[in-house]
Amino acid sequence: MIKLFKIFARSPSSLPTFFRFAGVGISISMIDISLLYLLKEFDFLNIFVCRSISLSTSILFGYFLNRYFTFHHIEIGRALWHSIIRHFSVHAVGGILNMLIFLISLPILKKIFLETQFIELIFLVAIIFGGIAGLTFNFFFSKKMVFDK
Repeated sequence: MIKLFKIFARSPSSLPTFFRFAGVGISISMIDISLLYLLKEFDFLNIFVCRSISLSTSILFGYFLNRYFTFHHIEIGRALWHSIIRHFSVHAVGGILNMLIFLISLPILKKIFLETQFIELIFLVAIIFGGIAGLTFNFFFSKKMVFDK
């Protein structure tokens, strides 16, 4: 089992790379979610500001995890700052898509969860919806524009 995991963790083929990217996505989603819930406790910050901070922080962590774990097999040959700028550019667009889905989902989810005891879950579900859209976009364009040879 450990040998199979090591092969999967180091494989340069597309399927293991996508699953590593998704694993990083789940990890940075935990950062995003935790930070969002922490920041929304500050009354002077609105939800858009809180989400912008949490998303930016998770994108930065995502760059390093993807560079050294997901796309470790690709030597990109460019300066770190140049790769980070490319990463933020791609993920900013993915983040905008993520944020739009998040913001569109909130009123819909409020109507669905309003009469239930699960009203606090609307942020989590909206983040998941946005995250799925962002993950798909970000994987394709990260592979083509950020971690290309």
